[in-house]
Amino acid sequence: MMRARLNLIIGGTLVSALVVMAATAMVWTPASPVRVNIRARLLPPSGQYWLGTDEFGRDVLSRLMTGAQTSLTVAVTTVVVAMAIGIAVGVTSGFFRGWIDRVLMMANDALLAFPGILLALGLLAVIGPSQWGIVLALGLAYAPTVARVVRGQVLSLREREFVEASRALGNSQAYTLVRHVLPHTVSPLIVLATSMCGWVILAESALSFLGLGVPPPAPTWGNMLSAARPFMETAPQLAIVPGVMIALCLLGANLLGDALRDLLDPRMLGR
Repeated sequence: MMRARLNLIIGGTLVSALVVMAATAMVWTPASPVRVNIRARLLPPSGQYWLGTDEFGRDVLSRLMTGAQTSLTVAVTTVVVAMAIGIAVGVTSGFFRGWIDRVLMMANDALLAFPGILLALGLLAVIGPSQWGIVLALGLAYAPTVARVVRGQVLSLREREFVEASRALGNSQAYTLVRHVLPHTVSPLIVLATSMCGWVILAESALSFLGLGVPPPAPTWGNMLSAARPFMETAPQLAIVPGVMIALCLLGANLLGDALRDLLDPRMLGR
C-alpha cells in the first residue's frame, strides 16, 4: 500500500499539473502562441521569454501551455470514443456469446493484430490530418483493447450468482446487463482509461511529429519537436522542453494508473 500511495501522490501531482497548465492556457498565456516576430527568433531563455523563442520568434512557454491544452483535449476525447466503442463491443460479445461473440471477436482480433499507431496512421491517411481526425483514428485504434478487457470481465460475471438470481427473478437481459454486470466493470476501466490517456498523448505527439497531427500554426508538443530538429545545436531547449513534458505526462499517467489498480483491486491490499 505504501507504493500505491507514493505512485498516487507522484502521478496525481504530474497529471494535476498538466490539467492546471491546460486550464490556464484557455484563459491566459504570457504571449500569443502563434504571433510571429522574426526579430526575436531563437532567443535564449530570459526574463521576457522564460523558455526562449522558436525559429519564428514565438514564445515557447505560451506554445507549450497551448500544446498541453491540445494534448489533454485529444487524450480525453479519444479515451471517451475508445471506451464507448470498446464497452459496446465487449459487453455485447461477452454477455450474449454464440455467433455474435465469434463475429465481433474475429473483427476485434483482426484490429488488434495491427499496432495502434500503425492503424491510426492508415486511418489518418484516409481522414486527413486534423485534431478531430486524430481523435477518431486513435479512438478506433485503442477501442479493441478496451473491448478485450470488457469482454473478459463480462465473461467472468455472467455466470455469477447475482446475475443468475436476476434472471431467476424474471428480469430482462438488458436490465441484468445494465444493473448488475456493467457496474462491476468500472474499476478496471478506470485504470485502463487513466493509462490510456498517457498512451494517447504519446501517440498524438508521434503523429504530430510526422506531420499527421493538428495542422500548424496550432502548437502541439509533437510538431514543436518536429520543428526543433534543425536547431538542436543552436537552440536545444526547443526540443528538450516539449520532450520533457511528454515524458512527464506519460510517467504521471502510468503511475496514477498503477496506483488506482492497486487501490481498486482488493487482491492488492495485502501487498
